[in-house]
Amino acid sequence: MDPILRMTGISKYFGTFAANEGVDFDVLPGEIHALLGENGAGKSTLMNVLYGLYRPDKGEIWFDGQTRHFASSRDAILTGIGMIHQHFMLVPVHTVLENIIMGMGKEKGFLVKEAQLEKEVLEIAARYGMEINPRALVSELSVGEQQRVEIVKALFRGTKLLIMDEPTAVLTPQETEELFKTLRRMSDEGMSIILITHKLNEVMSVSNRVTVLRDGKVTNTVMTRDSSEYELTRFMIGRELSPACREGRCCGDKLVLELDHVTCEGEMGNHTLENVSLSVCAGEILGIAGVDGNGQKELAEIVVGLRALKSGRIFLSGEEIAGKSILEIIGKGIGYIPEDRHKRGLVLDFTIGENLILKDYNKKPFTKGGLFDFGKIHGHADDMIKKYSIKTSAAGRESEARKLSGGNQQKIVVAREVDKGPKLLIAVQPTRGVDIGATEFIHKQILKAKENGTAVLLISTELSEINQLSDRIAVVYKGQIMGEIPHEAFEESLIGLMMAGMTYEKAMAANRGTGQGTKASEFLADGHVPAQNAEPTKEQVNA
Repeated sequence: MDPILRMTGISKYFGTFAANEGVDFDVLPGEIHALLGENGAGKSTLMNVLYGLYRPDKGEIWFDGQTRHFASSRDAILTGIGMIHQHFMLVPVHTVLENIIMGMGKEKGFLVKEAQLEKEVLEIAARYGMEINPRALVSELSVGEQQRVEIVKALFRGTKLLIMDEPTAVLTPQETEELFKTLRRMSDEGMSIILITHKLNEVMSVSNRVTVLRDGKVTNTVMTRDSSEYELTRFMIGRELSPACREGRCCGDKLVLELDHVTCEGEMGNHTLENVSLSVCAGEILGIAGVDGNGQKELAEIVVGLRALKSGRIFLSGEEIAGKSILEIIGKGIGYIPEDRHKRGLVLDFTIGENLILKDYNKKPFTKGGLFDFGKIHGHADDMIKKYSIKTSAAGRESEARKLSGGNQQKIVVAREVDKGPKLLIAVQPTRGVDIGATEFIHKQILKAKENGTAVLLISTELSEINQLSDRIAVVYKGQIMGEIPHEAFEESLIGLMMAGMTYEKAMAANRGTGQGTKASEFLADGHVPAQNAEPTKEQVNA
């Protein structure tokens, strides 16, 4: 079978930096081909070349039997290549149908025949098992429904090869499985799909072949069925991982953080958190799971003082901290790894050494007689670079933060916040945008903090991360806690239902009804284990 896409000898340079060098990559008709690699490995550059956003410095692209030269993404679209970005390209105030036909121009005729176009859209959706409402406003849709609109839009435009960039990043487990069913059906119908993802379990679940990039070059292309997660990891980083292992709880009765019926408002006056109560004790990791945008960011910001409460109380080691200044709160022993390291965690034009003392620049030993003690600052930077395996440029500790990879930027933030042994560590998406090697290292630092008695509030959209690190798991949906479970009761299907808005009790009943698991039932507060064949009520299933 001849490939529908063949890229040969693709090289793309930015100055003297080779983002891609001599890359050979092909996709067969009806194939789901996963593209793997660490941050900076060249995945996005390669796809941007294919989609007409970059022009290659060397190499050729063959698509559908012809050599191609794409000057823009429009050229790629007209040829039959579509791309769904991680952040959807939809206009919220327009309907689903309007978003799908937007920009079609002459291809579908100057006059918009709405009824005929709506019929075409519904036929495409039905063909691939997707439900959409063409008349609904995009602003009214869930994230999973918006993604279906993007897929139908690509199919409506006659796409033969679809590129999907991290398609499950904002989906619940149930939505992810529905997406994979759709992709498999598209593949069966002859559609070719390139799947960019960092989740190895998803690669193993849905792809036919995998190509791995490292440092801008292809390290291997393998049949998925003949490979394993361990082998793919070696191709990606050149070694085997030694994942961080949670070694049981060391939590006693020492309560560190307590939120008591906390409510806060967003910029539009809506409640981003509503009546939230939770607690974390010393030596414990409480994981907060949920689809991005359900109040996780606000939860972290109210604790560190970046956002004001409307009502409720917050205690740190028994002392109320709500209403105090950020400086006062941080000074009481809180470490904070923010969601956006560029905006909240680093000063990108500062050096590594300067960023490592951002919270202590005015304290001993870094000042002496009101002046900086550069000897102490430099020594501290050298020690931290070594201790936390921060890879610098040739300038060493004088390297500007902006010139480092995402993983090494994040290591600076983690090192600064963890090294002082805080009472409470708030880690928000601590491994977002970093490669699996840096992820492994950061996980170990979080667990080390826990073992040293730090209370950890871990906020992450990655269920594998929540499962791997947490002692307890709370699920947030639209600013409310749907329930808590101990780590031992973790079931992805149960967590997924809670992420979609079910309370713990209703999700557990529905989960039993689908036959997907009953482990969590063993951990009910009253110790009762429900009958394994108990059927949920109609109200519980539809909640």
